[in-house]
Amino acid sequence: MSAFENATEAASLAVRFDETGQTDKAVECYRTAARLLDRIRDSVPPERRMEVVNKVREYLERAILLQEQKDVVQQAESERSMQKCYFLMQQALDADEAGLKDIALQSYTSAVELALIAAKSNPNPEVKSKLNGLASQALERAEKIKGIGKIGALSINETKKPAVSPSRAQLQREQSVHLKVSGKQVYTEEEKVVLRETSKINRNCFLPFMDVDLSEKFQYAIPFEDRASELKLSSKQEREFDRWVRPHEVSADPKMIVGDHVDCYSIKQTIVSDCSFVASLAVSALYEKRFKKKIITSIIYPKNKNKDPVYNPFGKYMVKLHLNGVRRKVIIDDRLPYSKYGRLLCSYSSNKNEFWVSMLEKAYMKVMGGYDFPGSNSNIDLHALTGWIPERVALRPDEATFDAEAVFANMRARLARGHVLATAATGALDEPLAERAGLVPSHAYAVLDVQLVDGVKLLKLKNPWSHVRWRGNYSELDSVHWTAELRRALAYDPDSAAQYDNGVFWIDYASILKFFDVFYLNWNPEIFNYTYCIHQKWDAGNGPVKDEFNISENPQFTLHVQEKGEVWLLLTRHITDIEDFKDNREYITLLVYKSGRRIYYPFDPPPYIDGIRINSPHYLCKIYVGDNSADRYTLVVSQYEKTRTIHYTLRAYATCKFAMAKIEPFPFTKIIKGEWSGHTAGGCENHRATYPNNPKYTIRVPESRGPCHVVCQLKGPKQYQIGVDARVESLDDPSVTAPFLRESSGPYRSGFVVLELRSLPAGRYIITPSTFYPGQEGPFFLELKSTCDVTCEPRY
Repeated sequence: MSAFENATEAASLAVRFDETGQTDKAVECYRTAARLLDRIRDSVPPERRMEVVNKVREYLERAILLQEQKDVVQQAESERSMQKCYFLMQQALDADEAGLKDIALQSYTSAVELALIAAKSNPNPEVKSKLNGLASQALERAEKIKGIGKIGALSINETKKPAVSPSRAQLQREQSVHLKVSGKQVYTEEEKVVLRETSKINRNCFLPFMDVDLSEKFQYAIPFEDRASELKLSSKQEREFDRWVRPHEVSADPKMIVGDHVDCYSIKQTIVSDCSFVASLAVSALYEKRFKKKIITSIIYPKNKNKDPVYNPFGKYMVKLHLNGVRRKVIIDDRLPYSKYGRLLCSYSSNKNEFWVSMLEKAYMKVMGGYDFPGSNSNIDLHALTGWIPERVALRPDEATFDAEAVFANMRARLARGHVLATAATGALDEPLAERAGLVPSHAYAVLDVQLVDGVKLLKLKNPWSHVRWRGNYSELDSVHWTAELRRALAYDPDSAAQYDNGVFWIDYASILKFFDVFYLNWNPEIFNYTYCIHQKWDAGNGPVKDEFNISENPQFTLHVQEKGEVWLLLTRHITDIEDFKDNREYITLLVYKSGRRIYYPFDPPPYIDGIRINSPHYLCKIYVGDNSADRYTLVVSQYEKTRTIHYTLRAYATCKFAMAKIEPFPFTKIIKGEWSGHTAGGCENHRATYPNNPKYTIRVPESRGPCHVVCQLKGPKQYQIGVDARVESLDDPSVTAPFLRESSGPYRSGFVVLELRSLPAGRYIITPSTFYPGQEGPFFLELKSTCDVTCEPRY
C-alpha cells in the first residue's frame, strides 16, 4: 500500500474515532495521516501540492484541538476530584472536632479511597502529590480513631460520643432553641399518626426533621441523583428547556454562598411563577445581613464548622422546611433546568458562582409538585422557610375599622428591631394602569425598609424580577418630591438610580394604600418566651357540615393563661396535594370563648374572638391578657361547609406561662332515636295538660370512682324550637342530697339543644325531650355523652 493510501486510511480512521468520542485514537490517527502526507508532499504534482499542505495543517490542528479539549476535561476532572476530597476531609474534620467519631471515621475512610483512586489516574505530578498527601493525612487520623476504639484509652478531649443522643432522636414540640415548651414534650400516638399521614406531599414523602438527620450522608461513589429531582417544568420553561445541568457545568468555581453573607439585591426571579417565594428569600437575606442571624442559610445542609452551607461536589443537599405543622426534611440533587439560550431556567443569584437561591427554590418546588407552581403568598412561603409566624394585613383604607397609621407605625418599629419580615402584594390591576404605574398585577414585592422622614411615610420595595419599577411619587423618575434633605436622610440619589433598573424603588405609603392589597407579615418567634403545639385530625363525619347552630362536635381546646401577657394562636391546615393548594375550598378559623369548658352553641355565650373563615392554610388570632382579663379560654376550630377530613396543627406562642390541652370527647356515647307523633307531641311545660305525654327516658347512673358527668344533646327538625328537661327519680344512697330537682336546657332553640348534668350521684334520672308547641310531629335524636357507662331505657 502506498504512503498516500496509508495516509487516506489513517485520516478515515481519525474521523471515525473523532465522531465516536475516542479522543486518544483520533489524535494518534490525525497525526499519523499528517506525517504520511507531509512525506509525500514533494512527490505530488505542483498543482496539488498546496492541497496536501492544507490537509497536513488541518489534521494537525484537529489533533491539537482534541488534545487541548482532553487536557481541559482532565483538568476539570482533576479539580473535581480535589474538590470532593477536600469536601470529605472538611466534613470529617468537623465531625471529628464535634466528637462524632463514627461519622468522622466514615468520612476519613471515604476521603482516603477517593484520593488514592484519583491520584492513580491523574497524570499531573503536582496534583498526584497533593492527593497522596491528602490520603495520608486522612488515613493517619482514621487509624488513630480506630486505635482509640480498640484499646479503649479515651483521653478527656477525645471522649467518644454517640452521633445522636437517644433522648433527642424524637419529635420535638419546640420551634426554635429560644422557646420553652409549655407542656409535655413528647407527642402522643394520635399526633404521630397525624404527622405521618401528612408527610406525603405531592407524591413525595417529607418526614419530620429530627436530630438524627444531622448525620445525613452527603458523599457517594457517583454524583447523587434524586429519583424525583427532575421536577415538572412550567410551560414557559419547556419552550426554552435544553437540559439539566449541575453547578460545576456552568460555573468555574461553584459555591453555596459567596462572601460573608447572602445579598438580597443579587436574587433574581426568572420564569417560574413564584414571586412571593423569591420576595421571601430577599427579605430573609436582608435580615441575615442586617441582624447577623442565619434564618435562611441555616436550613441548607451540608454545612461547615461555622454552620454555613457549603457546595457539595457530590451533588446532594438537604433542606429543612416548615411544612404541615413541623420542620421536615427535603432531599434534592443539584441538577438545574438550563435554557437552549445558555441561562438557568430557575431563580438564581446574579453572582454566577453562587447557588443557594437555586437550591432553596428547587427544594420548595419539589414540595409543591414541580416548577409549574400555581403561585402562593409570602405568609405561606416565609413560614415554610423560617418558621416565623404568618399574619395577613388586608389594606382597606375605606373601611372604618382599618387603622392605616397604626399599621405603618407598627411595621416601621418592628422591622427596625428585627421582629418581623414583610412583603407587599398588589391585587388585580388594569393593564394600562399597571403600565403607567410601573407595577405588576397580582405580584409580591419584598419590603426592604420603612421610613418616616419629615412627616413623609416611605417604603423601599424590591421587585423579585430585578427590573420593572414604580413610576409614581418618590420613584427615581420623580423630580418634584426628592428634596435635598430627603436624599440625604435616605442616602438615595434618584439620578444615579435611574441609570440602572434593578427592581428596587421607594414608594410613598399613600400610593401603597391605593395600589396594593395586602401586607404579609411574618413575626419572629423569639419575641415570645413559650410555645406549645397540638397536631390533630378532624374527621369529615364528626359534627354537622355547617356549624351555625351546633359546635359541640368541633375540636375544642382549653387555654389557661397564668400571667399577664400576649398569646398568639396559629391554626395551620395541612395540605398534601397541589390541587388543594391551587383551589383551596376549605375555609377554617379559630373561635375563642371566655370559658375553659366545652362550648355547644356558637353564640351562647358570644365568642370573645369571632374568627373570620379564610381559605388560607394559616389563621392567626391574638389574645391580650391584662389585669381584668379572663385567664381561661376555650378554643374552637371551625370550618365552613366541612366536606372532608382535615389534619391541622394548633400552635400557641406566649410571652407568659400558659397551659393548652385538648378537650377530650366523653368516653361513652349512646344515641336514642325517637319521635314526636300524635299523642306524644305534647309541647313544652307551658302546656300542662299535654306535656306529660312527651317521650320519656330513664337514665341509670352506676356507682363510679369519680364524678359522673352526662351531657344530653337533642337534635330535631330545624323548623321547631326544641328543649330537654331532666329530673331526679331516685338516688341509690338515700343519705346523698339530690344535685337538683329539675334541670332544663334553657330557652327552646331551633333544631339543637344541650343539657349538661354534672357530678351526678348513682341513681335514676328521667329525661323528657319536647317541642315548644303541642302537635309538632317529627323524629329526633337524643345523644347521651357521659364519663361513666350509663344506661338509657324508654319510659312508658
